[in-house]
Amino acid sequence: MLNNLPEKWDAEFDLVAIGSGAGGLCAAITAHEYGQSALVVEKSSQVGGVTALSMGEVWVAGNHLAEAEGIEDSVEAGFGYLRTLSMGYGSDLSILNKVVHARHALKFFEEKVGLRMEVIKGCPDYYYKHNDHAVAEGRMLECVPFPGATLGDWQHKTRLSPQMPYGMTHHDIFSAGGSANMMKWDFARMGERLTRDERCLGPGLAAYFVKGALDRGIPLWTESAAEELIADGERVVGVRVRRADGDVFVKANKGVVVAVSSYERRQDFNRTLGQQLELGSMVFSSIDGANFRLAGPLGARNANVPDITSLGFTVPGEEDEEGYPLWRTALSALGQPHTMVVNRKGQRFGNEAFYRSFYYKIDQIEGSDQHHPNFPCWVIMDSQGREKYPFVSITPDQEWPAGFGAVADTLEELAAMIGIDGKNLVETVARFNRFAELGEDPDFGRGSHPWSEWMCGDPFHKPNANLGTLLKGPFYAVEMKRMGGTAIPSHGLLTDQHSRVMGWDDKPIEGLYAAGNSVARMETGAVMQSGVSNARGMTHGWLAARHACGDPSKLLEQEVARLGL
Repeated sequence: MLNNLPEKWDAEFDLVAIGSGAGGLCAAITAHEYGQSALVVEKSSQVGGVTALSMGEVWVAGNHLAEAEGIEDSVEAGFGYLRTLSMGYGSDLSILNKVVHARHALKFFEEKVGLRMEVIKGCPDYYYKHNDHAVAEGRMLECVPFPGATLGDWQHKTRLSPQMPYGMTHHDIFSAGGSANMMKWDFARMGERLTRDERCLGPGLAAYFVKGALDRGIPLWTESAAEELIADGERVVGVRVRRADGDVFVKANKGVVVAVSSYERRQDFNRTLGQQLELGSMVFSSIDGANFRLAGPLGARNANVPDITSLGFTVPGEEDEEGYPLWRTALSALGQPHTMVVNRKGQRFGNEAFYRSFYYKIDQIEGSDQHHPNFPCWVIMDSQGREKYPFVSITPDQEWPAGFGAVADTLEELAAMIGIDGKNLVETVARFNRFAELGEDPDFGRGSHPWSEWMCGDPFHKPNANLGTLLKGPFYAVEMKRMGGTAIPSHGLLTDQHSRVMGWDDKPIEGLYAAGNSVARMETGAVMQSGVSNARGMTHGWLAARHACGDPSKLLEQEVARLGL
């Protein structure tokens, strides 16, 4: 434990939250509700964190909103589902802790800050029909559109997403046929929402918590980087914050919550912690692994789980808010009809429509000659797909950007242009076309997960929402690059049931808590599920502040006794 007390303190609060996503904001709001003062410290110029960059789903098993609609679910079923996802990496107690508390945290923020959530109709768990504990709908929630104008002076300081259609709800998107049918979306309604600044998805969810903090007068320090945690030899008692006018030593009487998300904008961290090579990223540059830098000198214990490399690309001419090429995920495009993905041999290698299985194939190593057999890889599309569906941000009525991949009249010409095996490509496409006509993919099971139809398929396309022939030229090929997972890391700080950071001596570090994506992903293990990350941020922040304020939750012990674990 450190002993690095300053000569004097410049400011004093009961709880200091580092990071302004769901984890940090929820911790600060909770502390205030317990009558304690709180501060939120944010390195960037905007608040909302990576919560605002997400699709905004919140996964909560056995929640009261689903119950009100007559949807059957339970803590036991949610526990069984996450236990499968954990694959043995998380303990039963850590898994149950997440499930038990998420629904109570949800109610807390509904009551205290006016958070308004609703069930995403028809949205299944990833592994519905493949797992006995999965459900067809009810666990996936989204916020009711948030009126951005109510943020006042903070309206333009609260983060939006350049990648997400935040003027649409999931209901709007899916009722129109999902992302594949973007051209059928109600753009008039979307335009009205954007004009009124009614925020949906992640920007809306983040805004609810920002408004909750503002309503309580909780200071939000932007452009304020937490440089060092301060300890007195026994516990964490504050933080050194770098602001424009110099260092500020902030005393934290009850504790410090580290909620700074991930490390994917640090390539050295990607390699050494995430074991992932050169990643592009959809997140902003301050996502640089500050959780390890801050907690490491205190002996914080780290943990990691196996993870996957996502795929994405940059479209020529598109830039993010910092002037860098704007990264877009390939997720929505890969499972559309009339598309497929091949490696340099011109062969398919997985279920393109279900990224949780497909992306694991990217970093697979062929040990005989030490290379990645499935990377690089290319998404192949024919003119049927080009005429029907958007390719990420490129709609059918737009010209194909010059220099974006390759375009050729025949598959043989396309293969020659990108340097892959042309004979194999032709054979692979022919085989794929037979599967598409039958509506089944015996090679990789494409279209066998209902979630795939919801996420990237075309529900109006029969007989399989994710399968369509590649017959019509010209044909298109776009090489994909490795990309981070929107700051959902495989590696993080290990915490206990109260979100206290654990040391290597298996004892909690007094006064130090972690929330959200700063926390090791043990309870979900090697598999993620949409909505879990936002739920973790909200729940961890709530648990951390409760403990810091002297009211630790006893719900876990009660559930353990009830279930006989």
